[in-house]
Amino acid sequence: MVRAAAVGSPLPASGLDIFGDLRKMNKRQLYYQVLNFAMIVSSALMIWKGLIVLTGSESPIVVVLSGSMEPAFHRGDLLFLTNSQEDPIRAGEIVVFKVEGRDIPIVHRVIKVHEKDNGDIKFLTKGDNNEVDDRGLYKEGQNWLGRKDVVGRARGFLPYVGMVTIIMNDYPKFKYALLAIMGAYVLLKRES
Repeated sequence: MVRAAAVGSPLPASGLDIFGDLRKMNKRQLYYQVLNFAMIVSSALMIWKGLIVLTGSESPIVVVLSGSMEPAFHRGDLLFLTNSQEDPIRAGEIVVFKVEGRDIPIVHRVIKVHEKDNGDIKFLTKGDNNEVDDRGLYKEGQNWLGRKDVVGRARGFLPYVGMVTIIMNDYPKFKYALLAIMGAYVLLKRES
């Protein structure tokens, strides 16, 4: 059955008419929607800050961005980190570290450790899938990493869960399409 609309009559509101939906809300409904959104955002931030406190790491969850640690970790694996200052760093451990001048942390294995009597530790890292150690990645003139460079140590992982993050960074248009689909789904779900 086909319905004909009269000329000049308004078209039915689509599920994507966000501003029309906002204009239809009274002040109390709008306040409620804003408050719900703020609660979701603040809950996520509280969970993240709680994880930082529990793990002692500035970044308790990271995604492996390259294949330098294969076969131990693959691109897209999600790593869970801890950073207890009391536990000494040992050869064979997988650490996530930041190098001065680079924004993105690196996930590699500790291959050599030099420990002084005063407790000062210096160590050298290397990716399992790399031919040479990481001295070429460190800042110029730096041959060893120190405790201050460590973001955390790998304690567990979920394989390939982080591929969503990699895809969204490699293909920004995909990120915006995904956000649009999620927004449309929420609006359509709310109408039904």
